[in-house]
Amino acid sequence: MRTISLTEAVNAMRNNSGRGLQPNVLGTFDTVVMAVAGSAPAYSLTATTAVLVGAVGLASPAALLYCAIPMLGIVLAYGRLGRLDANAGAAYSWVGRTLHPALGFLSGWALVVSATIFMVAGSLPAGAMTLAVLDPALADDTRLALLVGGGWFLLMLLVVLGGARLTVRAQLLLTGVEVAVLLLFVVAAVAHNGSARAFDWSWLGFGHFDGPSGFASGALVAAFYYWGWDVTSNLSEETRNSRRTAGLAALLGMGVVFLIFEAFTISVNVILSAEQIQAGSANVLGVLGEEIWPGVGGKLLIVAVMMSTIATLETTLIQVTRSLFAMGRDRTMPRVLGTVHRTWNTPWVAITVVGAVAFGMLAAASALGSVTEIISDAVTAISLQICVYYGLAGIAAVVAYRKLLLRSVRDFLLAGLWPLLGALFMFWMFYESLTGLSTVAVTIGVGGLAVGLVPMVWYWRRGSSYYRPARLDASRAPDDDGPYPGSDAERPVQAGGALATDF
Repeated sequence: MRTISLTEAVNAMRNNSGRGLQPNVLGTFDTVVMAVAGSAPAYSLTATTAVLVGAVGLASPAALLYCAIPMLGIVLAYGRLGRLDANAGAAYSWVGRTLHPALGFLSGWALVVSATIFMVAGSLPAGAMTLAVLDPALADDTRLALLVGGGWFLLMLLVVLGGARLTVRAQLLLTGVEVAVLLLFVVAAVAHNGSARAFDWSWLGFGHFDGPSGFASGALVAAFYYWGWDVTSNLSEETRNSRRTAGLAALLGMGVVFLIFEAFTISVNVILSAEQIQAGSANVLGVLGEEIWPGVGGKLLIVAVMMSTIATLETTLIQVTRSLFAMGRDRTMPRVLGTVHRTWNTPWVAITVVGAVAFGMLAAASALGSVTEIISDAVTAISLQICVYYGLAGIAAVVAYRKLLLRSVRDFLLAGLWPLLGALFMFWMFYESLTGLSTVAVTIGVGGLAVGLVPMVWYWRRGSSYYRPARLDASRAPDDDGPYPGSDAERPVQAGGALATDF
């Protein structure tokens, strides 16, 4: 095999994969906004609070706190791995190049399936909240909510198709208004006089959990709250100084949403009764807003939830389409998915395919039940898949940095111990919660992962060289922000064009 120059390597990549994604579009602030939008604070609170309270009761703030600690380990793992390989596939690439290509593919597949399921779980509240603003009586009409939500989804699909610059501008508006409204209500909740119960520090302890399985059930739902910050890694090929920026933005975004989640969950415990929470169901924030600011508060928070849901539909579309783009580029899924539009520099084929599948699922969802039932099963199914690919990424970081872990206390903690504990926590949640979930949730969550074995085996047998990866090794990485060993810029290329280790 003949090794050729960097320029020849880049040209070979373009000749085989078409145009690449547009680089250097997002700055640090843009990426932090994307991380916050990805976690969708208002949507997560209104869609999931009733589910969380149903699982752990008054221990909801504790579930969010004790899930945030290991989740931070996964954020650190993503940041460290992103320094070695800025790749739109994120965990799909990292896990495949550290643990095993089969596990890497399943990591990417878990994200694709969970994000596709979310198209239903996200479009439903977007439609329901829009209807609630117009007429609260219409919000429980599942079919009408799906129709309106489908309209919002189509709009976000077109925005994502239009390119990263348009996507960021839309997020600055949507997420900016959402966070401003949420902060206003945090202040209003603190000043609120009426309450269902007094604040109790025990809500942040372990006393309210029903044993280990009860804690696991709460933590599993809490994982869904935080899910989405990793969109920064899927955007790394389009971010300035991405090897540093993506990880930092994820860390800052995680911190912002954690504070918002805790503030509102404690407010729900203090201000609302169990009956109000149950009655509010998929509109808990609207009920809370009415209690804090009668007549206006509920409407304002409904608008915040609507904007949050629309914003996170956009970030989820980015995650799934960038992941499919990376898979198409690596020939582990149909090659056409790696096609980039010549004008917009977006993976337009992947976007079109995801849109078609999502609309099919939205049509099927209209026959499945109420808004609350659909969201509850979707949340738990998605959470199972989150545990899989987050957990594998945590292990991958430890493996990639294994030779450097004893170099300093900082490396041992941030690149080793914390990511490892985060990964073990994710796997424990997955195992411990299986027995307590509904058959539908387990079937969607585990069955969705199992379906990925079909394309994995098919493209492995066809000889995709993703299954012969160049290994990630942090001990060979320089200290500056230039190309890292193992990155696309330094991989050897065979004469004739294709990247020897990836295509």
